[in-house]
Amino acid sequence: MSALWTSQEIATATGGTANGSFEATGVTFDSREVGSGDLFVAMPGSVHDGHQFVERALAAGAAGVVVSQPVDGPHVLAENTARALEALGRAGRERCGARVIGITGSVGKTSTKEALAAALERCRPGKVHRSVKSYNNHTGVPLSLARMPRDCEFAVLEMGMNNAGEIAALTRMVRPHVAVITAIAPAHIENLGSLEAIADAKGEVFEGLEPDGIAIIPNDTPQRDRLVKAARRSADQIVTFGTGDADIHALHAVRADQGGSLITGALLEREMTFTISQHGDHWVSNALAVLAAVEAVGADVGIAALALADFTGLKGRGERHVVALAGGQALVIDESYNANPASMAATIRSLGSERGVERRIAVLGPMRELGQHSAELHAGLAPSLVEAQIDELVLVGEEIRPLENALSNGIHVTRAVDADDAADRVLRMLQPGDAVLVKASNSVGLSRVVERLTREPALCST
Repeated sequence: MSALWTSQEIATATGGTANGSFEATGVTFDSREVGSGDLFVAMPGSVHDGHQFVERALAAGAAGVVVSQPVDGPHVLAENTARALEALGRAGRERCGARVIGITGSVGKTSTKEALAAALERCRPGKVHRSVKSYNNHTGVPLSLARMPRDCEFAVLEMGMNNAGEIAALTRMVRPHVAVITAIAPAHIENLGSLEAIADAKGEVFEGLEPDGIAIIPNDTPQRDRLVKAARRSADQIVTFGTGDADIHALHAVRADQGGSLITGALLEREMTFTISQHGDHWVSNALAVLAAVEAVGADVGIAALALADFTGLKGRGERHVVALAGGQALVIDESYNANPASMAATIRSLGSERGVERRIAVLGPMRELGQHSAELHAGLAPSLVEAQIDELVLVGEEIRPLENALSNGIHVTRAVDADDAADRVLRMLQPGDAVLVKASNSVGLSRVVERLTREPALCST
């Protein structure tokens, strides 16, 4: 592989001093992820200091390390390694001529980022860079920028926040040519207090737009006009997506024979019919946002749309598992990574639309960071469950009890104290023909339920 960074380039970017000559082909700050040729940045931490793992990183094949104290082995000595990573990220962005797309939003930003990267990759194989996992904060964004190849043509970078002002700092590092907001929902409302404040915080993404930048905004949110006003300060063009009078909208969207949706969409330059593999109305919206961004950077939307038909769900974000049981199969839908009121309602509706199932089982844990709105927002999920005709509802933990109290009748509710208890209960009730949705905030740990349902089918009742 060609060098991503040389030791002298790292020193120049960070204002540090190179000790030993080396070339790095990758960058990481997690010693467990170090591979041959990587640059390891020894970041300070509240629990562990990265300098404790320098020896391990070099033994694992790191080409060199960035440190704030001298070590044995090839390294760049910098005054502060966290600031050094930020500087390296800015240098990575500065030297690259890629068209950069920044994505944020309360719901769907990681899935939309992955789908957009797949769509652009279909257009320009091997020339697309993206942030991995949910590396979207003050350390993840500069890391993603530092990993950006010199010769990539498109970069898709995710930005997240917990408080006002955080996206403003990130977007000035990313400097996107196109900025996308997927949706506004009461995620992090505990910190920000209102949907209007959340919209303002997400709207900070437009502040970093390059000249002639394009803002892509969800049409189907009460905060649309607020977002448009924020975008006008920095964007040369504003494009809305969704329904109604949106610039980019679905003329028709119907359930496809193999799942997902068949969509006829009106884009800025053309109309086209395409298929998406992912289930639910929220994925129709995500697909429109993806094609809006593809069109904005001048890539081929026809080729890009082909990738949406092949795009599979991500672990914890819609990944689907078929579990073999005696006498048949069950479907497990893994939405265990994150949850807020909008994504909860969307995935419950999607479960309700599943075809060819005998029973619909929802395993739900609490949504976190809702503050004083928690009880009201949990209870507010009841109509979605009733409308989706859920047969069995497994509720995990005490925080979600307001939802149980809001249900009048018709849905059988089982209480579970934690993820393992929930898995035990679902394993005992699971039957051929069942479809099981597992969703909660990541800190609840319901990924454990998915792991056990896919690993222990022999324990299921028949």
